Parts: sequence; C-alpha cells; structure tokens
Amino acid sequence: MSSRTTLAKAFYQAFSKADREFVEHLLTSDFTFSSPPDPLLDRKGFFEKCWPGAGTLHDFEFIRVVEHGNEVIVTYEFVKDDGTKGRNTEVLTFEGDNISRSEVYFGWDVV
Repeated sequence: MSSRTTLAKAFYQAFSKADREFVEHLLTSDFTFSSPPDPLLDRKGFFEKCWPGAGTLHDFEFIRVVEHGNEVIVTYEFVKDDGTKGRNTEVLTFEGDNISRSEVYFGWDVV
C-alpha cells in the first residue's frame, strides 16, 4: 500500500473522529472541495460547510482504493449516527503527501 493510499484512508478516519488537527496538516493551503451541492469550495469553505459533519460518519469500509498518478480514487461505505448506511466515491488529488483537491460523487443509501 502506497503512502498516498494510506494517507487517503487516514483522511476518512480523521473525519470520522473529528480530528481537525490531522486534517488541517493533511490539506494544502490552496485545497479545494467539490460536491454536487457545493462546487469549488476553498479550504475555508470546506471547514465551514463540511466540517460540521465530522464525527457523524463512522465505520468506514473501503470498497475500492485506486492510486493513479497523483490521484487516489476511493469508494467507501459508512454508518451515520442514526444507524443508516451510505456509499460515496471521491477523487483525492495529492501534491506530495498533502491533499490539494477532493471531488465527491455521492452514492446511495446502503441497506
């Protein structure tokens, strides 16, 4: 397993624990985040809009983790605080050992 693959998994684990300090150090200063409802958020926007959800998704199961060049493509399933489950796919772009971009493609609820 490459260090980028390991760092990608650590990113989701830190999100599940609301470990902002770890994530702060992992993201580049010019980090961008995009999802269908929130395209092209900058780093500040990510922490304002997305970080409040940190700690509400648990038990990440990595279905697929594929490294291609400077990107890591991750499909994962998770459990929400209310017990429901979901699945997403993300493309994480790296600059060295830091994440510079996250593109989220929402999946569906898992039964």
